[in-house]
Amino acid sequence: MASIPCTTHLPFTFKPSTSPSSLSKTNLKFLGVQNRLGWARPSKLGPSNGSRAKCWFKFGKNGVDAEGAGIYGSQSRDDFDKDDVEQYFNYMGMLAVEGSYDKMDALLNQNIHPVDILLLMAASEGDKPKIEELLRAGASYTVKDADGRTALDRAANDEIKDFILSFSVQKA
Repeated sequence: MASIPCTTHLPFTFKPSTSPSSLSKTNLKFLGVQNRLGWARPSKLGPSNGSRAKCWFKFGKNGVDAEGAGIYGSQSRDDFDKDDVEQYFNYMGMLAVEGSYDKMDALLNQNIHPVDILLLMAASEGDKPKIEELLRAGASYTVKDADGRTALDRAANDEIKDFILSFSVQKA
């Protein structure tokens, strides 16, 4: 999972004094920073006065590349595991349709790599973004399930078959 640094800018006022009367009573020094001249205190924090915190997110090399930031498309084949298969199975509602994990467990018990199982399921569902993600990660569309069907055979329609083939040709 990629971490996203956030810089928060808050308005501060400076009131010279020798002691922070209101802060020392409650000992909330995290609200003020003491320097040689006095205390710098946040001014009117909170949404009631309209102040806002601003965050800048830098993704990737030039601040916009999600793939470079590890958010999309940066996973490799070995970054996928059995938990990913189960999460996708649940996310796509396959458990509700199937009524059990039997089909998922059957695929996992065939010694097929999880990324290839995910591709088989995504092809069946016609999930183009997931198919692209998995092919970028190194999934193989030639891996066969227990019935001898590949991701191309399981594809929801011809458009998905063409998508898998064209993406694989582009990658090569």
